[in-house]
Amino acid sequence: MLADAPSSAFAYEPSDRPIPADERSRQLVSPGFGRVFTDHMALIRYSREKGWHDAKITARRPLQMETASSVLHYAQEIFEGLKAYSRPNGGAALFRPDANARRFNASARRMAMPELPEELFLESIRALVRSEKDWIPDGEEGALYLRPFMFASEVFLGVKPADEYLYAVIASSVGAYFKGEAPAISLWVTRDYTRAAPGGTGAAKCGGNYAASLVAQAEAIRQGCDQVVFLDAIERRWIEELGGMNIFFVFDDGSIQTPPLGGTILAGITRDSIIRLARDLGVAVREEPYSIEQWQADAQSGRLTEAFACGTAAVVTAIGSVRGADGGFTIGNQSTGPLTQRLRSALVDLQRGRAADPYNWVEQVV
Repeated sequence: MLADAPSSAFAYEPSDRPIPADERSRQLVSPGFGRVFTDHMALIRYSREKGWHDAKITARRPLQMETASSVLHYAQEIFEGLKAYSRPNGGAALFRPDANARRFNASARRMAMPELPEELFLESIRALVRSEKDWIPDGEEGALYLRPFMFASEVFLGVKPADEYLYAVIASSVGAYFKGEAPAISLWVTRDYTRAAPGGTGAAKCGGNYAASLVAQAEAIRQGCDQVVFLDAIERRWIEELGGMNIFFVFDDGSIQTPPLGGTILAGITRDSIIRLARDLGVAVREEPYSIEQWQADAQSGRLTEAFACGTAAVVTAIGSVRGADGGFTIGNQSTGPLTQRLRSALVDLQRGRAADPYNWVEQVV
């Protein structure tokens, strides 16, 4: 049983068919997001009898699954997302991976899955980054996106927590999340669908939450918007989050506000980092409910001057307009406002090693 995770805990099984260096370089010129994958992955198995075992860095390949694997029927599945960034000294670093480890286990508890020892989670990430460091693209938006995930692999039919699980980490070379040249994204307010309800799985990072959001996201695209924004499930008026990002509001007095955590909103690591950075920059931050009606009124009166979405994939992205079945409104001059830019720069400079790190958030691994 793996109780902790020194590097020796991970056997290394190199791919016998790695992508040639010239082909890798071609793919890294413009990787997009989530389409270019590296040669290797991390794997660890779990069973009730053995605990966590068989940790390895191995060739990325398709997984063979029985048709009765319980994840396919009862959806015990969770995941995380974080990035490795190139450093000015030529190495690579992770941003707050310990926070991802803690959130991964919080999701596991909610989904009745075994917790993964935090050090084992962290070493799986470190070992994979060391193996795949040459896959980090150049450029301001370039990073290696890491996707740890775990699912129930036991073969049975019956409604109960599984006794066997597979944990894996794959890596994807990425650029900017949003395509196009628009200075800010547009949002569609869905009135027909909600993302999560009190007592549900809204605070867990599980695939079911995202599956439930897709019909609303498709609605947003049909309406010509980039993202959907969800309201609360009870009153259908309080802003919660976007399909895959948290949201902030900036006011004319220089303060910012974000919906409070309460079990229906994912505790975003970028969200938490923005709150800490803003407060240390002297910005007043409120974690308070904010209604769609008030958002429109404040935008139209000028009290609201900026709004932005944030998350690991998109980092910090300005919101320029909001639409819904009952009309719409614009925000500021529909571009990245000064405080949004200031907070984004402070965050990105930390992640990429251009600023001192007083929080010990950055861990160099290569």
